[in-house]
Amino acid sequence: MKAIYLDCFAGISGNMLLGAFLEVGVPVDYLKGELSKLGLSEAYTLVSSVVRKNGIAAAHVDVAVRDDGHCHSHEEAHSHEHEHAAHHHRTMRDIRTMISNSSLSLSVKAIAVAIFEKIAAAEGKVHGLPAEEVHFHEVGAVDSIVDIVGTAICIDCLDIEKVFVSRINTGSGTVRAAHGLMMVPAPATAELLQGFRTYQAHAEKELTTPTGAAVIAALAEQTDGLPQGFVSERIGYGAGGWDLEIPNALRVYYGEYRGQGSSELCKIETNIDDMTGEVTAYVTERLFAAGALDVWSTPIYMKKNRPAYMLSVLVKEAEKAVCLSVLFAETTSIGMRIFRVDERVEADRHPARVETMYGEIKLKVSAYDGQIVSISPEYEDCRRAALEHGVPLKRVQQMATELFKERLGD
Repeated sequence: MKAIYLDCFAGISGNMLLGAFLEVGVPVDYLKGELSKLGLSEAYTLVSSVVRKNGIAAAHVDVAVRDDGHCHSHEEAHSHEHEHAAHHHRTMRDIRTMISNSSLSLSVKAIAVAIFEKIAAAEGKVHGLPAEEVHFHEVGAVDSIVDIVGTAICIDCLDIEKVFVSRINTGSGTVRAAHGLMMVPAPATAELLQGFRTYQAHAEKELTTPTGAAVIAALAEQTDGLPQGFVSERIGYGAGGWDLEIPNALRVYYGEYRGQGSSELCKIETNIDDMTGEVTAYVTERLFAAGALDVWSTPIYMKKNRPAYMLSVLVKEAEKAVCLSVLFAETTSIGMRIFRVDERVEADRHPARVETMYGEIKLKVSAYDGQIVSISPEYEDCRRAALEHGVPLKRVQQMATELFKERLGD
């Protein structure tokens, strides 16, 4: 599968992402043409150029916003300050409607909405509001909408199914935002980067913006360096607006991800004919807690035609030993078979949510080869709604799925 590795040694922002994507193969005219489907073309001009950052050639993308007949560069002030000056206040509902009503592809819409929903959730938590009621200031501005939807367009254009990210340099100091002077990382950025390893070095500047952090939170998996099984084909640099002691650029590796390889993924199997289903369920929970990627059982017949089942565990090499310990301690088996797994292909998964007449329902949206292949409402949300409103579970599931399809124009 096609994949990218985001090397965030100087942070990450929306225009840095767009610049790097242009360098690894997205035609600028294609990007402009797809962005025009948003209906915002009269509000901005997309300008791309090649600049040098500490001697490294990098693509610089600027969303020059038209305001009262004048164009204001994305770099006249940094992200928060410039967007605040534009006085754009949009809600999550406004942005979702804009994307839904466009003629962009379903996969682009799903990616873009997933990124915006991450920001809405983070802003909502910071300001103590439901995500749908958050009024975006910075991220509701034209330039940030272009950055996020443009990123979704580029990911779709390059058939990217997996996104990896390095440790993230957030920068330090303060930045002026819509609500006043804020520390770096800004509150929403810090919220979005929970669970990711970050650091502050080389600049008292905002190096990672909420837009860049949202892309990471929605799409990326963090790794220590290029992941095993990743074969780089092209490297692109997307320039930021600062001049620093290090190159102010995002480095993006684009290539083929061939999985973790036979030495990193294995399947453990064992046959069991003298253990109850309740114990099996308990063991399954213990295995998932120990790091198993998947656990399943298959009905079989053993010698003398005894009914039994085969318990199978898919696990990374790093968690193999602890899963074996669980199996020997908690099951009646005294022997395990281990098979090396050469490759594991996964659909790209994105979180989403819809507001139904029974309340908010979260969904998992899966895409493969640039096409949506599965829309799965979260069972617990649907179960809760069905019980609270006294309606069939399947009605809630169907409604959530249909509303999401309507949002994407299906």
